Amino acid sequence: MAEKKATTKKATETKATAAEKTETTKKAAKAPLAINAENVGFKAGDVYQALAAAEKALSVKEIAKAAKISEEETLLGLGWLLKEGKLAAEDNKVTLA
Repeated sequence: MAEKKATTKKATETKATAAEKTETTKKAAKAPLAINAENVGFKAGDVYQALAAAEKALSVKEIAKAAKISEEETLLGLGWLLKEGKLAAEDNKVTLA
């Protein structure tokens, strides 16, 4: 009986270690968002293309999914386009002006 308990304890420790490694890998995989005029301009282009293709108003989440970028990057692009007057907002959705 003592051997089974030891084996179970060891298996539990192994699972915990594997979970810690997975969590560490996920945190390390997310690269920081580089904020400079060039990158933000590219994100604005991604947002513009997603809205042009949709031909309707989209939420931030929908734009991010359509453009295949993060919501943070979507917001950066939206800010750029709003400043240029290329977007109109209505009911928490954005469309081309």
